Amino acid sequence: MSSQQQPAPQEKQPPQYFKGVVKLVLSGDSVIIRGQPKGGPPPERQLNLSGINAPRLGRRAGGSAEETKDEPFAWDAREYLRKKLVGKEVVFTIEYKVPSSGREYGFLYLGKDASSGENVIEALVSEGLVTVRQEGIRGSTELARLAELESAAKAASKGKWASSGLQEHVRDIKWVVENPRQLVDKFKGKPVQAVVEHVRDGSTVRAFLLPDFYHITLMVSGIRCPGFKLDSEGKPDPAATEPLAEEAKFFSETRLLQRDVQIVLESVNNNNFVGSVIHPNGNIAELLLRDGFARCVDWSIALVTGGAEKLRAAEKAAKEKKMRIWKDYVSSAPQLSAKEKQFNGKVVEIVNADAIMVKLHDGTIRKIFLASIRPPRLEEKAEEKGEKKKGFRPLYDIPWLYEAREFLRKKLIDKRVDVTVDYVQPASANYPEKTCCTVLIGGVNVAEALVSKGYATVIRYRQDDDQRSSRYDELLAAEMKASKTSKGVHDKKEAPTHRVADLSGDLAKSKQFLPFLQRAGRSEAVVEFVASGSRLRLYIPRETCLITFLLAGINCPRGTRPNLNGAPGVQDGEPFGDAALQFTKEHCLQREVEIEVESMDKGGNFIGWLWLDNHNYSLKLVEEGLASVHFTAERSAHYRAMQIAEENAKAKKFRIWANYVEKEVKAVPEEDAGAERKTNYQAIVITEVTPELRFYAQKVDQGQALEQLMNQLRQELNTNPPLAGAYVPKKGDVCAAKFSDGEWYRARVEKVAGNQVHLLYIDYGNREVSTAVKCVSIPAAYAGPAAFAHEYSLACVALPSDPEDIQEAVTAFGEDTNGRQLLLNVEYKGGNGDCATLLTNETDAAQRKDIARELIADGLLCVETRREKRLVKLVNDYIAAQDSAKKRHLNIWRYGDITEDDANEFGVGKRKI
Repeated sequence: MSSQQQPAPQEKQPPQYFKGVVKLVLSGDSVIIRGQPKGGPPPERQLNLSGINAPRLGRRAGGSAEETKDEPFAWDAREYLRKKLVGKEVVFTIEYKVPSSGREYGFLYLGKDASSGENVIEALVSEGLVTVRQEGIRGSTELARLAELESAAKAASKGKWASSGLQEHVRDIKWVVENPRQLVDKFKGKPVQAVVEHVRDGSTVRAFLLPDFYHITLMVSGIRCPGFKLDSEGKPDPAATEPLAEEAKFFSETRLLQRDVQIVLESVNNNNFVGSVIHPNGNIAELLLRDGFARCVDWSIALVTGGAEKLRAAEKAAKEKKMRIWKDYVSSAPQLSAKEKQFNGKVVEIVNADAIMVKLHDGTIRKIFLASIRPPRLEEKAEEKGEKKKGFRPLYDIPWLYEAREFLRKKLIDKRVDVTVDYVQPASANYPEKTCCTVLIGGVNVAEALVSKGYATVIRYRQDDDQRSSRYDELLAAEMKASKTSKGVHDKKEAPTHRVADLSGDLAKSKQFLPFLQRAGRSEAVVEFVASGSRLRLYIPRETCLITFLLAGINCPRGTRPNLNGAPGVQDGEPFGDAALQFTKEHCLQREVEIEVESMDKGGNFIGWLWLDNHNYSLKLVEEGLASVHFTAERSAHYRAMQIAEENAKAKKFRIWANYVEKEVKAVPEEDAGAERKTNYQAIVITEVTPELRFYAQKVDQGQALEQLMNQLRQELNTNPPLAGAYVPKKGDVCAAKFSDGEWYRARVEKVAGNQVHLLYIDYGNREVSTAVKCVSIPAAYAGPAAFAHEYSLACVALPSDPEDIQEAVTAFGEDTNGRQLLLNVEYKGGNGDCATLLTNETDAAQRKDIARELIADGLLCVETRREKRLVKLVNDYIAAQDSAKKRHLNIWRYGDITEDDANEFGVGKRKI
């Protein structure tokens, strides 16, 4: 062998040094080094450290490979290098390259040059974190140095050379989280220390949560970066990569990869966690948006810890600078002046729970829509099935729409609001242009309040669509809370129903409801529509009905209206008709009012009085010169006040009285004295006489109907006995009451005092003081028919002044009428109702006697003179009977004439009869 020829020694070449930045530490003896970026992500190079072996890190199961555990101190070695090198400049040499695998081995120095930089291999050996390979380094000098350092580490029991506790340096990794939601709830939105292990794309990372080593995939909440589409093998497909995906990934890698960060777990999506990554310089989402590498996404932005305002602001700044993904961005926001974009006004009407009418300072009325929300609507399945029945009324028939409208009505009507225009939706198909706004009242976002109650949902948009509310993220957060608590439209179990009876134009139904509305006295109502100054459409909550209501006691000019039967054009209104309509709209529309129904016209429209804020609205229209007093007001308690108001308006020549000229009063010719009195006698039976000589009468031809009604009522209550005490009587109610004879009758509650209930039995006219336990709620079928007993007083008569004389007259009247069938004719309406004459009911008309005349002739009643010419003959007949009683000094005339002609010295004061 000694004779064998040896190769000639070669001169040792000086090492070639490379520079770079450590991107990633794969293990305790392997790193990824990248170059400097030039127009895109830089090239990368893997370097394995020469002459050493680091403990192997555990791997998760994949394919056919089983899960492996860490070797002791494998994580410690990796972490030592990570904290020392990641993101730092290094210098390295390549000692050799394995031809079969292409792996490169070499030396690594921390710093800008090898002479002054720290030898990383020596540092690892010194800490006892790696093992020196005897064959790993060419050259005895380096090997001797490493062997010396390893001996020192062993002697000091450093790192893996420790004599005990090696298993404490093995991680317990949770590669799979069985219940992601439970883990989110566990941390309760608190920041968790973490190390990012992999950046899949700019907005998706894999990380270890410390110190428990949960391995998670995290989607950064609120944003999305351009991504990579995967091929059939599950690897990124370069041909399908979105523009700027590589750049966005590099941006996140340089700031997050293997860095110490904090992660806030906020939600779960398809078993992937959604949350925020907090870099030492701030939320990575905000940084990506600011540099134009990401866009906001609506589905997760509401989850962002700390709110979405900063993210939206960062995205807006990038859009304005047209950075990266926004290079072709063109704003779709309306180009409005500051005055047009922001204004305030008074709300005068709510339209379908997503639009309002606002009156501006200049008096114009503007319709605006609440931006980015959708009011309740029928489910798609219901629409497909054609469940829009005949007479479909969206406000009452669509679940939650009435509640939404009422919420806005009570909150906004007649209130001032601040409006910010967010976008203008152009006209399309049959839909006009919409001005969509954010509306604030007292600093509260109306749309957000509506959504939080579950009365509206938030519209979803394309990511590149800027046509949305300026407070869109707040709307999303409010909707999420409402959905979690199953409020409003999110409650799929209990949708409200509103069975509303529409009486407008339905004469039969209106007649059925009229007695209830008349008996109810003052009732609360909501004005749903104004057709003219004095014609309104009202919703009465107590009766759950819609009615057309005409204001009593006034004439109001008619406004402009469409032609009948859908003919083109309009009918011109009367002067000031449109002004009256607008005045009533502004003051009454969708306001809560009180009404008192008096009567009904032949079209089924109810007539009565309306109070707004406790002021008579008929009187208000007269005061404003928008209506005149109608003669029907004469019999009301408001007549005098309305007369004065009309006279004042005339004097001021206000509106309809602008051209008023007072007419000369001409003498009205007296009515023909021979005018005939009209008679229409009906057979009646008197059932009750009051101490004031008023009486209740039943019509004979209705006797059978009354008997049938009573039998049915008693049978119903005996078959289905009511629960004692379940009914609480209220003044004005019609109920069923048990009379002292033990039978049930219909009664009206006139007064409630403690446990005592004052009742009027409406079919007989008698009264009784009973107790609440004897009163029950009357079935609806028996409450509808009108009362069978009607109240009357005798026409053209007056009671004497002495109480004893009055009692004697009442007694005599009762004796003359008790148990007899009589004939009744209504002569006129008095202050307390109908005034009538009564005749006995003999077959021969010549033998019939006038009950009142007989009582006057007996000196029990006085004559009340009337001015109507048609009553002259009747009054003269009564006066003749009275004169006869005076001459004979009968009863009240026994001491002489008690009328005003008597002298005061006889102790009788003057009085008018």
